[in-house]
Amino acid sequence: MSKSRSHHRLLREPDTPHAQVGYIELFFDLVYVFAVTQLSHHLLGRLDWTGALETAILFLAVWWAWIYTVWAANWVDPEHGINRLMLCAVMIGSLVMSSTLPHAFAGAGLAFATAYVTLQVGRSLYVSWAMGEWRRGGRRTLIRIAVWFAVSGIPWIMGGLAASPTGRMLWWAGALTIESLGPTCFYRVPGLGRSTVEDWTISGGHMAERCALFIIIALGEGVVIIGATFGGLEPTAATIAAFLAAFVSSIAMWWVYFDVGARRGAEHIEHHASPGLVGRNAFTYWHIPIVAGIILLAVGDELALTHPLDPVRAPVVLVVVGGMALFLGGTMIFKRITGGNPWLPLSHLGGMWLIAALALFGWLAQPAKLLFAICSAAIFGTVALWEWVSLHSGWLAPMERHAQRLANRDRKKPR
Repeated sequence: MSKSRSHHRLLREPDTPHAQVGYIELFFDLVYVFAVTQLSHHLLGRLDWTGALETAILFLAVWWAWIYTVWAANWVDPEHGINRLMLCAVMIGSLVMSSTLPHAFAGAGLAFATAYVTLQVGRSLYVSWAMGEWRRGGRRTLIRIAVWFAVSGIPWIMGGLAASPTGRMLWWAGALTIESLGPTCFYRVPGLGRSTVEDWTISGGHMAERCALFIIIALGEGVVIIGATFGGLEPTAATIAAFLAAFVSSIAMWWVYFDVGARRGAEHIEHHASPGLVGRNAFTYWHIPIVAGIILLAVGDELALTHPLDPVRAPVVLVVVGGMALFLGGTMIFKRITGGNPWLPLSHLGGMWLIAALALFGWLAQPAKLLFAICSAAIFGTVALWEWVSLHSGWLAPMERHAQRLANRDRKKPR
């Protein structure tokens, strides 16, 4: 009994709709500020298809390391001393992993893979121990997750040992495929069965707030790049205009995500009958393109700032347009899932068409990077203004009431 109670004290109170984000979690996020910076610099240093694939693989590894820690801190109480030590240990592993990112496809592959696998398996086993007999279903789920990470750890280590970057890329792509399928397959393990929705009881508000904070991290890294790059340039009319265009884009992206989407997402997951499913679908999976898009756009901002009057070439078009499409497309699906609407946001659909037109314009006309950046900022500004006017002017009040009825219906019935 005493052992069960001691494990109980390691955990958050169950069914808490909005558990508080601990200061240790915010401290933990500092490592991932560094990781996001490393990713953008890695892509800047190799702006080709190989560099893009490498950055995508490294980004997904960084994301899975961070998001699984968010799930862990959703279950365990970060104010407990032992749990704080666990988070500090994961922080050390994350820092080692992040420091090896620039050379992960060169000489530091094994160090990167070892740090990643160790923190993923170790954290999962710790949380399963912390749950004890008091949360048997959750404990079995964490054991299954540890097994999945141990299995995916084999291609991670094999990739770290691979002699060629291509072989490393193939091994690590296989590892990420395994890990990406885990939540969808409910971590089915022969002999241990699979998890259930009831095993994924989480604090929805905590999950929403943590993912919103990672969006802030990604946007903040972009702002740092804008400021640092502009500070090292001569303040000509072109560089000042590029600086303003990049900053306006950052403001518009913040507005698109946070004005309505973040609040609705938090309310939806807090009141949903199956918050774990919403956490998996809307926050674990569909925040991947949102964050990836912000990182790509930070790279595009630096390219525009350094040579604003040069004609835009194919790599820059792909970086900027790809980043815009990932961010807006991911945000659109996220709002579709959490907004209770049977339709996609019209403002975002219109923005996707504008992005397609911008891609065609850049590809055929090859305008100056400055003009291309101004057009991208104008598109984000248009989407933000369109959505704000639509939702705050009362034009869509009947549709909003219908969406609310659908959302209430979904929250009442388990899935």
